[in-house]
Amino acid sequence: MDVGAADNSVDYQPVPTDTELFLAMKAGQQSALGALYDRYSSLVYRLALRVLTNPQEAEDLTQEIFLNLWRGKTYEPGRGSLSSFLTTLTRSRAIDRLRSRSSNLKFLQRWSQTMITAPPPLTPFESASLSQRSEYVRRALAQLPEKQRQVLELAYYDGLSQSEIAARLNTPLGTVKTWSRQGLLSLRDHLKSLIE
Repeated sequence: MDVGAADNSVDYQPVPTDTELFLAMKAGQQSALGALYDRYSSLVYRLALRVLTNPQEAEDLTQEIFLNLWRGKTYEPGRGSLSSFLTTLTRSRAIDRLRSRSSNLKFLQRWSQTMITAPPPLTPFESASLSQRSEYVRRALAQLPEKQRQVLELAYYDGLSQSEIAARLNTPLGTVKTWSRQGLLSLRDHLKSLIE
């Protein structure tokens, strides 16, 4: 061997497989989750955006999917590829969000009609019933955390859009959407007897 010859060999580290990274992540290695996120976050985000057509919701869902992967026990490497699992989970959760969005809209429409469509003149019984329902709604709103209540009141009493609410409260739009969604779900639970 020529002593002056340079050693051209390069020490290549093999790229870990999805299964190796997943098992490392389940063993508590956060760097493995980071590697999986780097590998698949754009796939998850693009699919979420295609279904939801809202960049903020797609970002939220992407974070949720990887948080689910970190916490959950639903993926089994022997049953299929991680990319297929993430694609299926993302599509399913995105469709769930669309259904929830539609359900919340229907709830609000029925709630609005309940609050504003009582035909005049009211009988004493109808007047008492409407007054009782209004009081029930006020009590249900009062039970919500302050930020959720504030967002719902600005939206439904003042007629502001979520973007306008975010500007008024000097709060990120995604946060306003989260407060609104959580508030609506809690309010729906409190008001079920009004809409069933």
